[in-house]
Amino acid sequence: MAALELAPDYEILPCAVSTDVFAALIDGRAQCAVLPIENTLHGAVTEHYDLLLKHPVRIDAEGLLQIRHNLIAAPGVELAAIRTVLSHPVALNQCRKFLQDFTQARALSFYDTAGSVKHIMEESLKDTAGLAPELAAEEYGANVLLHGVEDHAQNFTRFHVIRRAEDPRPATEPDKVSVAFALEHKPGTLVKALQALAASGVNLTRIESRPVPGQPWEYVFFVEFRFPSAAAADDALKALQSETRMVRELGRYKAAATSATS
Repeated sequence: MAALELAPDYEILPCAVSTDVFAALIDGRAQCAVLPIENTLHGAVTEHYDLLLKHPVRIDAEGLLQIRHNLIAAPGVELAAIRTVLSHPVALNQCRKFLQDFTQARALSFYDTAGSVKHIMEESLKDTAGLAPELAAEEYGANVLLHGVEDHAQNFTRFHVIRRAEDPRPATEPDKVSVAFALEHKPGTLVKALQALAASGVNLTRIESRPVPGQPWEYVFFVEFRFPSAAAADDALKALQSETRMVRELGRYKAAATSATS
């Protein structure tokens, strides 16, 4: 759904796992990738931070999608017959209140939300439902038993559009940047780095830390900040470089409108 909205001119190439998405992008089978980076209920998709840093790619755009989870089963199956609920672990986590109350069924993790509906239809399961978008029911000919079973209506996922680092940049007016940086393992280094950003006049909107493999208790920090001009962004990055041992700009792009719905 996010790919249809953020990259409408492209044919969708499905991939099973996120590492396959980056492989398809790097080897040229895909021209861009649309991946979630953060959800308002679940938090960060930390694997994607790691993959962004690992590969020669950049973020070119972002978008918001309101997430609605629906209980979906094969046509003719009644709610009372459901004994198993399948979905991606993140979707199950976003529907914990419903699942706790739906005591007639057990919840099991599946590789994908829409994939759970596909599986139910292919196997003609009569006691199993999936938690997935309504589009999955339309795509696979299934039936929505219950609409909107997520814990909170304000359930949004933020997606990034990712391209190869060497590809031409789109003609946009960016006002947001994503950056990764690493620090010397000394007291006060993170405070100094954040103070450098604050002094440059940019607006820090997010910070996330990820462990450095093979270096216990050391971290890479991922930050996002809004900036009033390209010069201000450049000044902020220079200030950050003076307080860190590594800085990598992951992309400049137009911030998504916070009121986006689907």
